[in-house]
Amino acid sequence: MLTELTIRNFAIIDELKVAFSGGLNILTGETGAGKSIIIGAVSVLLGDRASGDMIRTSEDSALVEALFQVKGKDAVVSMLEDWGFNDGDDLVVKRIISRSGKNRVYINGHAATLAMLSSLGESLMNICGQHEHQVLLKEENHVEILDEFGDLLPLRREYADAYREVQALKERLRDLENVNRRKIDREDYLNFQLGEITEVNPLPNEDNRLTEERKVLSNIQRLSDLAVTVHDLLYGGAGALVEKLRLAMDAIRDIRRIDPRLAVSEEEFAAHYYQIEEAAFTIRDYAKGLSFDQGRLETIDDRLERLGRLKRKYGGSLETVLSKKADMERELKQILSIDEELGIITGTLKAALGKLTLKAGELSSARKAAALKLQRAIEAEIHTLRMAGARFEVAFRNNSPDLEGDRFQPSGSDDIAFYLSTNPGEALKPLNRVASGGELSRVVLAMKKVLAGTGFAGTIVFDEVDSGIGGATAEIVGEKIREVAFHHQVLCITHLPQIACFADRHYRVAKRVKGEKTVTSVDVLSDDERLEEMARMLGGVDVTETTRKHAREMLAGARKG
Repeated sequence: MLTELTIRNFAIIDELKVAFSGGLNILTGETGAGKSIIIGAVSVLLGDRASGDMIRTSEDSALVEALFQVKGKDAVVSMLEDWGFNDGDDLVVKRIISRSGKNRVYINGHAATLAMLSSLGESLMNICGQHEHQVLLKEENHVEILDEFGDLLPLRREYADAYREVQALKERLRDLENVNRRKIDREDYLNFQLGEITEVNPLPNEDNRLTEERKVLSNIQRLSDLAVTVHDLLYGGAGALVEKLRLAMDAIRDIRRIDPRLAVSEEEFAAHYYQIEEAAFTIRDYAKGLSFDQGRLETIDDRLERLGRLKRKYGGSLETVLSKKADMERELKQILSIDEELGIITGTLKAALGKLTLKAGELSSARKAAALKLQRAIEAEIHTLRMAGARFEVAFRNNSPDLEGDRFQPSGSDDIAFYLSTNPGEALKPLNRVASGGELSRVVLAMKKVLAGTGFAGTIVFDEVDSGIGGATAEIVGEKIREVAFHHQVLCITHLPQIACFADRHYRVAKRVKGEKTVTSVDVLSDDERLEEMARMLGGVDVTETTRKHAREMLAGARKG
């Protein structure tokens, strides 16, 4: 529900802030006062095209901002949660229009896109003007309207599950058929590449191990010289470390025989002595084991070259080569089993198509039953609106899917459109091709009256729904709008007192000159002010006691009704 609307520097509106209530909100005022400008600002807020010429003269930018109460609006809350914009039960939408073209959109304080705003707007408000493309008039929405009217959403979900299963199987089948068409060439190509890798037969981390071995072979003489030097220093040469440690151990033993207080024991030196001796023997054996093998070095170089070619061709590292080898083996295995898998998928798809066809038939039958009820209900409403010869029909087109199920759609197998004939003898035509603005207004009103309980529309705005009507018809239209307002918040702009008298809250839109500027104001009318406004609408400029009496009777009649 729209609870507050703020407009700044938009067309002739300087600054306007209006609070709306639930039920029926009526806006009246002289022609040109700015009523339709307010609706235009709301349309921009809901995602309509915005341009610099909408900005008030001498200003650089315009702002339209609205506060909505969205508790219970699951579709809106779900969108906000998906975007990360959810902020409890309140929703603030703001749009700033700039002469520079840098227009901005904010949803609950977060920068948003125009596409987000448009998606949100469809669930928040529905503006019914004579020349606007409305949700109810777009054929792509007719199946949604029928399903919601007929309480068919559970059956629709069952169909949707079956449809998604069929689409997934068909996509898998297409992939397999594509693989099957090119499997011979692909199989040859994979076998060639696998042959290259298998012939070399690389092992994990083999290149690193061979590189280390080559490094040793290339430095045999230096390693041998270093090992001999270390052995001589530790053990084999004159004045070696172990010889000096032995002399130190003898000296410590002699000291301790004379003076046991020495805190250094012979055993401590002995431990180091044997460790160094062991290290010297290990180095000696290492040196003896070193030998240069020219053949082995050449073998390593050849092997590293072959591994290098594989790495350059298949990804830069031996790990990547081995990973691609595993991928190729898996793909080759799949290719070899493609015929078997094609048979399995084909059989599964046939069964899924049978289930989908069954669900589509159930949904279509239920829709046809709901369509008859919808036709009767809307025709009954239209007839009460002084269109006694009008006929309404829910047309089903192209609802016979072929054997492959290619005519199935996410919404079902039915192509549904609303048709209307406004006069006896006239052929039924698509609803969106009804020419008369007055007739169209009444048909849309009748539809909204019938659909009010389904929750399809959010806040509903009627912009001059009284076009082309008057007298008793206007009174009936007013009653219908009030009935719609039992289920939804309604904003209605009207010039007819027969409609205005049903308001739960009455606003007067007025235009006046302030200094050198023209400004628009919107005021909530008290009971006395409302009586005067109704009298003005009845009698024009000169309000008399007779028109006041008539206005008072209309208001009393509306309250009584």
